[in-house]
Amino acid sequence: MSMAAIDLNAARDQMIHQQLRAWDVLDQSVLDVVSQVPRPVFVPEGYAELAFADVELPLGHGDRMLAPKVVGRVLQAVAPSPTERVLEIGTGSGFLTACLAATACSVRSLERREDLVAAARRHLATAAVRNATIEYIDAYAEGALGTIAWDVIVLTGSLPLPDARFEQQLAIGGRLFAVIGTGPVMEATLIERLGTEQWRRTVLFETSLKPLIGARAREAFSF
Repeated sequence: MSMAAIDLNAARDQMIHQQLRAWDVLDQSVLDVVSQVPRPVFVPEGYAELAFADVELPLGHGDRMLAPKVVGRVLQAVAPSPTERVLEIGTGSGFLTACLAATACSVRSLERREDLVAAARRHLATAAVRNATIEYIDAYAEGALGTIAWDVIVLTGSLPLPDARFEQQLAIGGRLFAVIGTGPVMEATLIERLGTEQWRRTVLFETSLKPLIGARAREAFSF
């Protein structure tokens, strides 16, 4: 084994033990997925040495790749099964897409930046991910979410205010991951649909994400 491969393995192990486990990602199946999906394939050009670092890598235009520990918490929260269909809003680099696809039946990911769509498609092809599709579309466009009820929905941008359109798109038993609020601190929230008009909300952790473009914002006060 080459020295570069040894260093890569050491960095991956450090990511698992010092980032994910330290941040209460303890589900072994999640740890296995984050470890096995080749993260260096998905990082922006010029950032290979930071592939396993505890940072949000820049994707341009203010967008950033989620830190590994956040990916782990998302996966642990929504826990897709092999029979479930996932809707992701905001593909980014495609790393979270690939992780979701590793445990779900299929993933449909919506991305409004054409350059990220092209790059993520390349990344998924390189990583041999065949059960995820990426669409160049604004999630707030009419009909963008489709007509089916999704088992899992993941929003990779924040919502300044709760938005019922996403939770209404869940199947009964479905789970939605959303970061809700305005900076500097927002609440990562798991929303579970328990019945036709019954949901359960659980705050998972505090974080901060760029808002989804098109998301409803709080009205500014004027005097």
